[in-house]
Amino acid sequence: MPELPEVQTIVDDLNRKIKGDTIVDFWSDWKKSVKMPIEKFTREIKGKKILSASRIGKNIFINLSGGKTIYLHLKMTGHLLVKTPRNRATKCQKNRKDYFSEKVNQYIHHIFYLKSGRTLEFSDLRKFGKIILVDTDKVGEIKEIRRLGVDAMSRDFTLKELDEILDRRKTKIKLLLTDQSKIAGIGNIYASEILFEAGILPSRPAEKILPEERKKLFFAIRKILKKAIKLRGTSDSDYRDTAGAPGKFQEILKVYRRAGKKCPRCDTIIQREKMGQRGTFFCPVCQK
Repeated sequence: MPELPEVQTIVDDLNRKIKGDTIVDFWSDWKKSVKMPIEKFTREIKGKKILSASRIGKNIFINLSGGKTIYLHLKMTGHLLVKTPRNRATKCQKNRKDYFSEKVNQYIHHIFYLKSGRTLEFSDLRKFGKIILVDTDKVGEIKEIRRLGVDAMSRDFTLKELDEILDRRKTKIKLLLTDQSKIAGIGNIYASEILFEAGILPSRPAEKILPEERKKLFFAIRKILKKAIKLRGTSDSDYRDTAGAPGKFQEILKVYRRAGKKCPRCDTIIQREKMGQRGTFFCPVCQK
């Protein structure tokens, strides 16, 4: 599932590519993803100007004129593609790889047609993605949003806030980092990388993390997420950016999916442990 850096990359792209454009039509061949009748959804978004795109945790919002917002959740395999008439019609672009023709970008189930001729297309292999139209001033009332904890890249996420999240919780620190009701945006990939950066074992009880370790953890969260955003996310599986291109953070992963390989710091073999039904990767020497 795309995590905070992937979703932030998409939001930044949308603001750069389609902000100010106008929706003129909508198509879908998988109506289960759209949580209202397609005809009504189409009618309510047609003619609306795209004011901005934003993010809360792993959730994407396209804010429209008229006080409406399209809420999108990419789920396991979803990603958004922005196409122009030119790259939609040609198989290859000069001096650039044609990512749109790759198989992972071919599972198009929803298309927003824009006045400029561009399209915003939702590719989703497993068809678990979700599209909801809400009143902009009621975004905070969406049940999925109400359940979220503090966003990992927001100003509200401070060292003091992290202390409060960790205090008196016996939960393993890796599971707490990926609990969206506590900290929104961090998933399996970045939790492993963050804990390696901070030198903390994923199995440590949260309440046992010492004050100095908490500082390291806080700064590791910011450092890893910022670097991943700069590298346009991690394409561990289906994730692609709005040009259909993979992210590059997977090229510098230090522990995630590197079980059996040498730790980049101490040459100890990286281990894998199942935690919360997900693979967790760590160095038993560098992490305490």
